[in-house]
Amino acid sequence: MSANPASAAPEAEEPTGSGSRPRISRFPFWAQIVIGLVLGVLLGWLARSQDIGWLVTTLDEIGSLFVQLLKLAVAPLVFFAILVSITNLRQVNNAARLATRTLLWFMITSLIAVAIGLAIGLITNPGSGTGLTPKDGELSETKGSWIDFLTGIVPDNVITPFTELNVLQIVFMAAVAGIAALKLGEKAKPILTLSQSILELLQKALWWVIRLAPIGTVGLIGYAIADYGWNLIGKYATFTADVYIGCALVLFGVYPLLLATVAKVSPLQFFKGAWPAIQLAFVSRSSVGTMPVTQRVTERLGVPKEYASFAVPFGATTKMDGCAAIYPALAAIFIAQIFDVQLGIGDYLLIAFVSVIGSAATAGLTGATVMLTLTLSTLGLPLEGVGLLMAIDPILDMMRTATNVAGQALVPVIVSAREKILDHDAYNSASSSPIDSFGQDDVRDAEQKVTLPAPA
Repeated sequence: MSANPASAAPEAEEPTGSGSRPRISRFPFWAQIVIGLVLGVLLGWLARSQDIGWLVTTLDEIGSLFVQLLKLAVAPLVFFAILVSITNLRQVNNAARLATRTLLWFMITSLIAVAIGLAIGLITNPGSGTGLTPKDGELSETKGSWIDFLTGIVPDNVITPFTELNVLQIVFMAAVAGIAALKLGEKAKPILTLSQSILELLQKALWWVIRLAPIGTVGLIGYAIADYGWNLIGKYATFTADVYIGCALVLFGVYPLLLATVAKVSPLQFFKGAWPAIQLAFVSRSSVGTMPVTQRVTERLGVPKEYASFAVPFGATTKMDGCAAIYPALAAIFIAQIFDVQLGIGDYLLIAFVSVIGSAATAGLTGATVMLTLTLSTLGLPLEGVGLLMAIDPILDMMRTATNVAGQALVPVIVSAREKILDHDAYNSASSSPIDSFGQDDVRDAEQKVTLPAPA
């Protein structure tokens, strides 16, 4: 099978013929994000220190609107991405082997991540000396249990999962529809053609939202500073540092080690190619919202398009090293110390089990409340502990999601390299070009027709 990577397109110039002139290079997207971060911090500090109510409200509205625009595309994007990816996987040699290896590496990296989270929590004792008490917690309105998780996979109807944004149920329906389309063979060709067109339409619309990320950054960061303030963050200083350090160890320690030893490729080149997706994930706090960018950078790193179109959507809904491994491990230790509950070796093993098996509960959306409540309920810890962490969740979620998305691009690269289907030339030439350049590839892909596999 030949790889079909999305090569990095340089900044295009308009024709230089009569009456035309070269287009001025656009301001780098990463620089726009950095400016948004700095401006958000300054405006948030100004709004809080000067008690400017209208500025707090404005920042809140800007950030909320950006997240709403991302969520607007989540349900249909997940459905059609999973459906199309399942049918495309049949075009790949050894598809079952690739899918199995992908799931295996998801589990391996999750185990490593949760082990790091537990180790950091046991060393630093994040719940000690915070001044917080059980009275500071509020009972979480969102609860998760194993029964709810297992029975909640199958929806009661086809409408509710889309209106209530239950991504796990949407994934289930999309998987069933994709498998059914394969069984129908040639009869399903019109449906698959329509699904491919709808998916491309959704991705194009999402690109427009993505370009608003610098503005959304101003609102999200600004409101976090204005609403929570540095004093509140100070109470969670150890816990916040633990989450960021844990994610950083996985992101810049474990992942490069796996790339160098298992995939035998350059870690620096991986981060260079995957950087657009990682930085967008940090700002948007949504793995699903970042999914089109993640898939594009994964293809650009030399992963075959047919395999990437399966592995990335699958990972965007199940592969959560930040939200479902590091964070719940640290949070469980933090909450247990606040409520003066002693955890044993058996409890730590349960945390690892929940992190590996229950990670799909995070569903690629902003926040990891469901995963945390699932962990707490399994350990028998009070769900009021969730309320202790909600105040700083947006700040934690940025680093968690960046780690999630990096892992979602990492595993396809590792599997492709191990299966000898990775395009090393494309990998070594991948660049951290601005997100705008991806539009060139969208146009190219839109011209490709859906190839229906032979009837099963």
